[in-house]
Amino acid sequence: MPSPAFPFHRPRRLRQSAALRRLVRETRLHADQLVLPLFIRPGRKQRHAVDSMPGVFQLSVDEAVREVSGAVAVGVNAVLLFGIPAKKDDRATGAYAKNGIVQKAVRALKNEFPELLVITDVCLCEYMSHGHCGIVSVTRGQGKVLNDPSLRLLARTAVSHAEAGADIVAPSDMMDGRVGAIRMALDGAGFSDTPIMSYAAKYASAYYGPFRDAADSAPKFGDRRSYQMDAANAEEALREVQLDLEEGADIVMVKPALAYLDILYRVKKTFGYPTAAYAVSGEYSMMKAAAANGWVDERAVIMESLLGMRRAGADIIITYAACDVARWLADG
Repeated sequence: MPSPAFPFHRPRRLRQSAALRRLVRETRLHADQLVLPLFIRPGRKQRHAVDSMPGVFQLSVDEAVREVSGAVAVGVNAVLLFGIPAKKDDRATGAYAKNGIVQKAVRALKNEFPELLVITDVCLCEYMSHGHCGIVSVTRGQGKVLNDPSLRLLARTAVSHAEAGADIVAPSDMMDGRVGAIRMALDGAGFSDTPIMSYAAKYASAYYGPFRDAADSAPKFGDRRSYQMDAANAEEALREVQLDLEEGADIVMVKPALAYLDILYRVKKTFGYPTAAYAVSGEYSMMKAAAANGWVDERAVIMESLLGMRRAGADIIITYAACDVARWLADG
């Protein structure tokens, strides 16, 4: 027992000075770790507000260039692109069209910002008339997503993004074997150096609601629980990540982030690969709504949540608040 005359010393003095607190800080957040998601729509001078996501817009390609100019100016140097096509069909042809909306955006952004890291979401849901992430077979009024036929379309989409100049392709569909199919297709098309950032542990989450407004991608029937993960499962997440790494994933992602920090921690500790966390639309919208009502300090709560993701093991954080966070970091 410590003597009453010499009580146990706690490092109180290290907390007295802001400079000292920064010096001994264990976890750091930097603008270089942030990725800004963007929703790209057809047309020119189109900037449609997403009502359920304050501060987020569906942008035409020219407006996306303007948005990225502002992001780069505050230190955000990576974007993740989602496409909203003019037309949808049951083969997702807009996903892999040479002049598809994402392909146009990639070319425009790389032309304007050669050093920008452009990541493209590889999925079919935004382009399918039924809103599911793969080809659907309907029998006796019941729809079923066909895994293997969907792989060919996903691989074709990834190659088209690489041809347009994407730096990283990011399959988010959760079809079995899609990373291997994409890796084989990229290598065969001469893009063996194009990395794959796999949505490796993607849960069937209620936190995605506002995103479906932004991307116009809600399923027309059923849900995505047959191919996305059950929120109750942790060991399954590790198996999914391992399979994706074995198939050729270079970066793995946990989505959503905030309700799955335990998964994020276990994935990073188990595999040690570059790991991304997606701070999804529901997380963002709840914080924005609470801040708008004066219930929380927006800056403080967003920064605290992102630091939690970093502590849990995230090397990369995808967040709709990326530009705000970069400005706050610059302000100290």
